[in-house]
Amino acid sequence: MTATRRHGIELSYYDLGRTPFFACEADQRFSYCLYVPEDYDESGHQRYELVVVVHGTDRTAAEYRNLFADFCEAHDCIVLAPLFPAGIARRDELHDYKFIDYGGIRFDRVLLSMVDEVAAKYRLDGSRMLMHGFSGGGQFVHRFFYLHPRRLRAVSIGAPGLVTLLDPHWPWWAGTRDFTERLGARLDLEAMRDVAVQMIIGAEDTDTWEITVTEQDALWVEGADSAGATRVDRLSSLHRSFTDAGITARLDVVPGAAHSGFDILPAVQDFLSRTMGGGPCRSW
Repeated sequence: MTATRRHGIELSYYDLGRTPFFACEADQRFSYCLYVPEDYDESGHQRYELVVVVHGTDRTAAEYRNLFADFCEAHDCIVLAPLFPAGIARRDELHDYKFIDYGGIRFDRVLLSMVDEVAAKYRLDGSRMLMHGFSGGGQFVHRFFYLHPRRLRAVSIGAPGLVTLLDPHWPWWAGTRDFTERLGARLDLEAMRDVAVQMIIGAEDTDTWEITVTEQDALWVEGADSAGATRVDRLSSLHRSFTDAGITARLDVVPGAAHSGFDILPAVQDFLSRTMGGGPCRSW
C-alpha cells in the first residue's frame, strides 16, 4: 500500500473512494466520511468541488455517501458526510444538531472544522461548497445557510420537519427576530440571494406524527405552529418567506414520494449537477 505526502499529510488507499469515518480533530465527539474519486491524482492540479450531505435523525451518513459515489466520479467532486451522533448533550437527545446551537455546541462550527480538514488534505475548488440535507438534515442546512451564505454555492433543503421562516415577527427557531442575539451573526440577505437554492419534498410527505410541536413540548417557541401542519405546508411557507425576502428558490415536489431522502435524491443530484454546470445528471 503506497502513500503520498501532500502538505504534510499522507494519502493512502483509505483516503480514496469510500473512506472510513474520521474523527473531527476540533471535536472528536463528531466524525465524517468521504467519497473521493478513485482517479484522484495526489500530484495533479485538478481542483474538486465539495458537496456536503447532512443526514437526518436516523444518522444514515454512510448510506448517503455511498449513493453519491457515481455522482462524484461523474462530476469530479468530493462528498463529505458528517455524523452528528445522537445523545451528545443528553443521552436520549436526537435533535440537537438541527438547531445549530444546542447544549453549548455550535454545530455549524463543527462542520466548518471538518471542511477545513478536508480542504487541507485535498485540492478543493475555492471556499464555497454545495450542501444538501434531508429531514433533520434539511433543518440543519437551511439554518446553516442563514449563518454562512458566503460559504455556499448551492443549498438543497429537503423536507425539514420544523422550519425557521425569514420572519422577524417570531423568535428563533420559528423565525429570525433574535437571530443576531442568539447566534452572534447578522442575516446577510444580499449574500443569500447569490446562492442557488432548491427546496424539495415528496408529494406524499404528509404525516405529522413526528413534527407536531405543542406548548407542552420542550421545543415549543412562539410561532412554532405558524408555518403549517405538514412538511409540505412548512416547506411551502419557507419558500414564500424566501421569495418575500428576494431570494430565488426552486420548489420541487416529487410525485409519488413520501418521507424518503433516497427517493428524492435523483432530483437533488440533478439540481447540484446543473449548479456545477454539468447539465442534467445521468448517474441514476
